[in-house]
Amino acid sequence: MTNNMLKLNDDKTEFLLFSGASSSTTSLPASITVGSSDISLSDSARNLGFIMDSHLSMKQHIKKVCQTCYFEIRRIGSIRKFLTVDATKTLVTSCILSRLDYCNSLLIGCPDSTLQPLQKVQHSAARLIFRAQHRQPCTPLMKELHWLPVSERIRYKAACFCYNIISESAPAYLSELVSLYTPSRTLRSSDDARLLRQGRFKRKAHGFRTFSYYGPQLWNSLPFQLRHSPSISSFKSNLKTHLFQQHYG
Repeated sequence: MTNNMLKLNDDKTEFLLFSGASSSTTSLPASITVGSSDISLSDSARNLGFIMDSHLSMKQHIKKVCQTCYFEIRRIGSIRKFLTVDATKTLVTSCILSRLDYCNSLLIGCPDSTLQPLQKVQHSAARLIFRAQHRQPCTPLMKELHWLPVSERIRYKAACFCYNIISESAPAYLSELVSLYTPSRTLRSSDDARLLRQGRFKRKAHGFRTFSYYGPQLWNSLPFQLRHSPSISSFKSNLKTHLFQQHYG
């Protein structure tokens, strides 16, 4: 930092330790010393707008996103009677769905109970567009808007990352996490050059949520024709149709 003429800001520096939910916190240090500054232990930290907690439950981030989205829903709701359906849909997409999608790939592998608050936000946004009653079922509204639910939007983002890796258009730090599958002997799957090698994980608590494991598992489960789409635009279109039909039947 000295060589690059940077200075450590004590007020913006946080110290965070990641551990499992069952891990004991009694042996953790209350602070660490960097230079002449003492930095206290924090339960969560914000990085590029995403809040990470010490147990990687993502609940604090989801809570903050929901608070922000409901604030936007109330703001749009106050002028809803002056807006058309299309104008409301544009506002909702810009102010609410964009927040639900931001960094949602970090929510890979989270249980449905953790993602449920985000799904409720999306349902409230759909009701706002059609000025529907609170108790009205949201599935018909979501289908009419052609919206993927939160869990499928996460899978959509992860699958797009995999396609970019296959097409060699992804950054190096992402491409290094996975590799193409090459069978040791001739198999029926040998003709498929767009399979990824299934990764492994060591940590039982969160290992299955890593992209190196989740990404290949998701990618290899997609239909052959979908994985061999000629361009990213056609892949995104076909992927959304596939996930939409798979979820709504």
